Amino acid sequence: MIREIYEYELNDLLNLYLYLHEDSIPKITEHLKSIWQTIINDNHHHIIVNEIDGKIISSCVCVVIPNLTRHIRPYAFIENVVTHADYRGKGYATECLNYAKKIAEKENCYKMMLFTGSKEENILKFYSKAGYNNSDKTAFIQWIK
Repeated sequence: MIREIYEYELNDLLNLYLYLHEDSIPKITEHLKSIWQTIINDNHHHIIVNEIDGKIISSCVCVVIPNLTRHIRPYAFIENVVTHADYRGKGYATECLNYAKKIAEKENCYKMMLFTGSKEENILKFYSKAGYNNSDKTAFIQWIK
């Protein structure tokens, strides 16, 4: 079942992120709780999950960003696309991305952007098949320590 995350599912999401690039689950501090509340209460921030038998097995984040160009239309940014290793290759992440696209369409976004740090051919093909291209824009990233 595809849906947006419930507030009480933070621990489930943090466990899923171990299959993204995290090597441990952060401690539930007041700072983490505050960030979680900010995310949950932000109408522009959508954490989409795919659930099977009560277990979150795939997720992505869709943030709708207000914009003053393109006829004052917002754009959507997709991040943290992840599927539990035991469930990969079955279309669950694609379902999350399709749900994100519905949100973007509903919000009248003029584009969706997604960055990946992966150079793996199968991951790049996955995003291409999901409708994203890597030829329209050039991305630059500056990491802040």
